[in-house]
Amino acid sequence: MSKAYLSLGSNREPERHLRAAIAALRKHFGEVVLSPVYRTRAVGFDGGDFLNAAAIIDTTLDPFALNDWLHALEDAHGRDRSGPRYGDRTLDIDIVLFDDLVLEGECHLQIPRAELKHAFVLKPLADIAPEVVVPGTTHTLAGLWSVHPDRDAPMPVVTL
Repeated sequence: MSKAYLSLGSNREPERHLRAAIAALRKHFGEVVLSPVYRTRAVGFDGGDFLNAAAIIDTTLDPFALNDWLHALEDAHGRDRSGPRYGDRTLDIDIVLFDDLVLEGECHLQIPRAELKHAFVLKPLADIAPEVVVPGTTHTLAGLWSVHPDRDAPMPVVTL
């Protein structure tokens, strides 16, 4: 079994899409460790606020098969990949960490994800896995969050 650390986000009917995504993760993978859900501003474009969370799952899938499964889940929720890279989305789920694996550029999969630098990815992960060391570094998620420039910015918690 491998442990995958996921980032989830949505800014189009976000409560509905995140609830459904979490239910699908639980149905397929069993127990899911879930962070609080945070309301955050769009990053990289002008758009509506996002709801963001993190999840930890145990899986027998390799990271490529898991990424395919997550893309199929996004597609089932109307994810449109034809527009700009940064834009509104119904559902976005990324593998941020996968065990202690480091992948770069293999089938467009990067682990750890570069988006870990963003508060909307790092804060939820640090909430549920503070002592996890980011592969290829000596930094824990909690350590990275403690020095993050946005650590004192408000991130309202939302109940789904």
